[in-house]
Amino acid sequence: MKRIVVVDDEEAVRLLYKEELVEAGYAVDVASNGAEALAMVRERRPDLMTIDLKMPVMDGIELLGHVRQLYHDLPIIISTAYGDLRRDFATWASDAYLTKSADLGELKAKIRELLGG
Repeated sequence: MKRIVVVDDEEAVRLLYKEELVEAGYAVDVASNGAEALAMVRERRPDLMTIDLKMPVMDGIELLGHVRQLYHDLPIIISTAYGDLRRDFATWASDAYLTKSADLGELKAKIRELLGG
């Protein structure tokens, strides 16, 4: 079973993503900030991550940099409410940039694509 780490400071988003992705057949771990997620990823490499950008403690761009140093080939999807940050050069290190939506169809399709199935 493929393991996904969902990183978002909003509890409702973490719960929604986890519920939908577990239903889609994935094992899902959640973290509320970048520091928590980085500790998780160091302990056990996931198959894919979704990262919010604006979070306390360690933001998504800083987390993205750390994860890329550890695992340069780990698929990472930035999932944020801030579509305008797509132009930020630092976000280009991700494999996909999606604007959050209550409809997770686009997210699930991108996850399937990045995980090869």
